[in-house]
Amino acid sequence: MENIKSKGLLGIVFLLNAIAILIWTYTSWYSNYIRISSVYYKQKTPESLNSITPIKDSKHFMVSAFIDHRIDGTIRVISIINRESLQPLYCIYCNAENECTTVETDVQIHSDHFGFPFHVSDVICKGKHLQNATHVLISTNDSVNRSAEFLPIRNRVMSETFKYTFTVCISTLFGDYNNVLQVAQAIEMYKLLGVQRVVIYNTSCGPDLEKLLKHYEREGILEIVSWPIDKFLNPSKGCYFHVHKGDLHYYGQLTTLNECIYRHMYQSKYVLLNDIDEIIMPYKYDNLPSLMENLQAAHPSVGVFVIENHMFPTTQFDDSGRFKRQEWSKIPGINIMEHIYREPDRKNVFNPTKMIVNPRLEEQTSVHSSLKHFGDSYQFSFDECRLVHVREPLQGNLTKDQLIVDKRLWDFEQELLPNVDNALKLSGLLTP
Repeated sequence: MENIKSKGLLGIVFLLNAIAILIWTYTSWYSNYIRISSVYYKQKTPESLNSITPIKDSKHFMVSAFIDHRIDGTIRVISIINRESLQPLYCIYCNAENECTTVETDVQIHSDHFGFPFHVSDVICKGKHLQNATHVLISTNDSVNRSAEFLPIRNRVMSETFKYTFTVCISTLFGDYNNVLQVAQAIEMYKLLGVQRVVIYNTSCGPDLEKLLKHYEREGILEIVSWPIDKFLNPSKGCYFHVHKGDLHYYGQLTTLNECIYRHMYQSKYVLLNDIDEIIMPYKYDNLPSLMENLQAAHPSVGVFVIENHMFPTTQFDDSGRFKRQEWSKIPGINIMEHIYREPDRKNVFNPTKMIVNPRLEEQTSVHSSLKHFGDSYQFSFDECRLVHVREPLQGNLTKDQLIVDKRLWDFEQELLPNVDNALKLSGLLTP
């Protein structure tokens, strides 16, 4: 009898030990699974600040990925492709359950490469169940590489309501750009005109401008996208390969403009494509909402609105000196309020343009014109809207008497000046 009891106790002990071993094994396996999964997802969905991702075994780069609901829900990967090293590329897209599909791609290199070997391109992925895809990888082979960095797929859900009405896309800051006063004046002017969001792709800027940008980021109007293109390529400081050389046009300006349109396709009703030293200025209307409400009502099929560029040379100053303010004397940069003289048009010279676009009707853009769009285009008349571009002169031989007085900026004096002062104070650049 005691022998039976002893065997029973041994059986219970053995069973308890077996259960303990099973629990330990499962716990160890589950912890390891969570750790591996965490690493895996971290690898394949990089932070948004990692805005440039090399494509392994190629000379190409991924930038960002979007569902394009206008073209059968395909995946569009904004990329930088070396035109001289084309090769077959594959699209590997996966869903939330980690089920992946591999398909061949259609590489669409934009037509405006200006002779540079690297250029913005759309890598198009077509396949089944794209509506369920959450992340994507462009690869040189058709096998799934679990350790590669996948891009999160944006714009998965369409929206007919928008967080912003107007978003300004500033393509690139580079060369330790530190034009603080003009940037502050431009952003405060945008706000007065009805802009709710400004997006800046930043390669490098000066220490003072960085303080100002951080202020606007805290305020909520500014989105800064890190753009370390110089860590991957030798970007050109100019627009034409035969003159300026380099790998890529003007620090990747064309890539960032296209990326910005898709990034804000369902966030903003309109996107303004202009540089930081330019202001899209309504003349016939008080602000951008009034301008676009009237024009869009009259032209409902238009998705691209084109604005003529007009130069205000920084070499000519207002004689009265009314805006030569002591408060701004130690702030680096150009005071746009002092420059009211506009260069006349030249009949035989192309006048560059910039654009306001409906991003849902835009497919590919260049700097001065749309390359592909779904709607119609419209060019603003001179009295409706024009671009106020304060910079070094293009017609430097002209005297002040040969320039045209244009004081449109002064219409905003009462609100603009204190707003600029406040921004500079909150940035720590102006003593309260």
